[in-house]
Amino acid sequence: MVGRKAEQTQLDKLFHSDKSEFVAIYGRRRVGKTFLVKEHFKGKFAFWHTGLSPYDREKKNLLQDQLKAFHITLMRYGLKDSPAPKSWMDAFFLLEQLMEKQGTGGKKVIFIDELPWMDTARSRFISAFENFWNGWASKRDDILLIVCGSATSWIEDNLINSKGGLYGRLTRKIHLHPFTLSECKAFYKAAGIKMSLYDIAQSYMVLGGIPYYLGMLEPEWSLAQNIDSLFFAKDAKLEDEFDLLFGSLFVNPEEYKSIISILAGRHAGYTRDELLKLTGNPGGNNFTKQLNALIASNFIVKYSPFGEKKVIRYRLCDSFCRFWLYFLDKKKVTDRHFWTNNLKSPTLNAWKGHAFEELCLNHIDEIKNALGVSGVNSIESQWALRGDDEQEGTQIDLIIDRADNVVNLCEMKFYNEEFRVTKEYDKKLTHRLNLLQERLPRRKVVHMTLVTTEGLSLNEYAGAFQKVITLADL
Repeated sequence: MVGRKAEQTQLDKLFHSDKSEFVAIYGRRRVGKTFLVKEHFKGKFAFWHTGLSPYDREKKNLLQDQLKAFHITLMRYGLKDSPAPKSWMDAFFLLEQLMEKQGTGGKKVIFIDELPWMDTARSRFISAFENFWNGWASKRDDILLIVCGSATSWIEDNLINSKGGLYGRLTRKIHLHPFTLSECKAFYKAAGIKMSLYDIAQSYMVLGGIPYYLGMLEPEWSLAQNIDSLFFAKDAKLEDEFDLLFGSLFVNPEEYKSIISILAGRHAGYTRDELLKLTGNPGGNNFTKQLNALIASNFIVKYSPFGEKKVIRYRLCDSFCRFWLYFLDKKKVTDRHFWTNNLKSPTLNAWKGHAFEELCLNHIDEIKNALGVSGVNSIESQWALRGDDEQEGTQIDLIIDRADNVVNLCEMKFYNEEFRVTKEYDKKLTHRLNLLQERLPRRKVVHMTLVTTEGLSLNEYAGAFQKVITLADL
């Protein structure tokens, strides 16, 4: 398995603990939740069931179908001479009986995948599941109950933030994030895909470090050929992924897609009130739940802009969604070999600049490590200052305000060669530096930091940057 070291360590601790454990694994769809559990506990499952997808099924038979599927899994693991359960209370009682027949000795790993799909309308699933954990599993010392599902909002509402019988019952929650650049590099090496650091970064800017998408790349093709095959070719594998992704996650996918589409239009994001106005949403608790579900699914993040602690903005952080909306929304591109034919076009260059900024924002830990301050507390934010008749405005995509009284003003530049500071750009940097310094306490000093691909070309203006971070560092 590539990566997931911290998550595997947590699962090991849970497996070897001296009490029953209840863990929820959540995160964006396609991020590898099921794969993590399958590979880590290979050969150790006492019971593994996957809920049936409610999509493309007759709603009137959903409960019966789910119960039948659960009963089949019970029989597959050894349950005999039992009638099919008529309710979830009966179904979980049968699971208890099955586990008790396995005797004692070692942890029994019970994995229920796609748990939210099992909670159909008027099924009283939550009550039965609550009784299973509170009334039976938690009273033992040999159960490791692992649940996960693509519908992260359900996991959030019913398990993580439960106000009912499952309140505080989770013993661990694991938020699985997309791969980092280094994990993408390791994945490609393991898959026999040869790719330069420059192309690994571009693949991240397109696929967002999602393992499922990375696994679709063909080793014998170039990155450009793979992108065309996945998105622009006839019957492209990921051509409809955006719609399928949200349709499989949310009951009202169009409302979530509307939020994502709007956020894709502004790199710095929007406030809640701005989003309400732009989406036409009436607001209320439901809108807050939608935003929280998108955050939990790794689609968006919230942050406070520099100097505005009371202001909360929401920003799209999913590179795949940003790419899809930029090029494929409303069938903007019709060329079946679009990527290969436009490698040096202004359109792709403009996109690469913004996409690289997003990549950097998703690798702040790596940036801090390259700065040698991974252990220093910091606040990361963006900043935009509107200009007026007296003063030119500016926009800074990353400010790292450190507890050691240093502020890194980060400039992100995606180039296929060393970046060169021109006289005009040097003036722009000085302007940004002065504007930022004016708004900082006197004890704070600003370090100009360049995050780029190949490094910095040494000329008379190169001294503008105190630190240069490259793709190798990231």
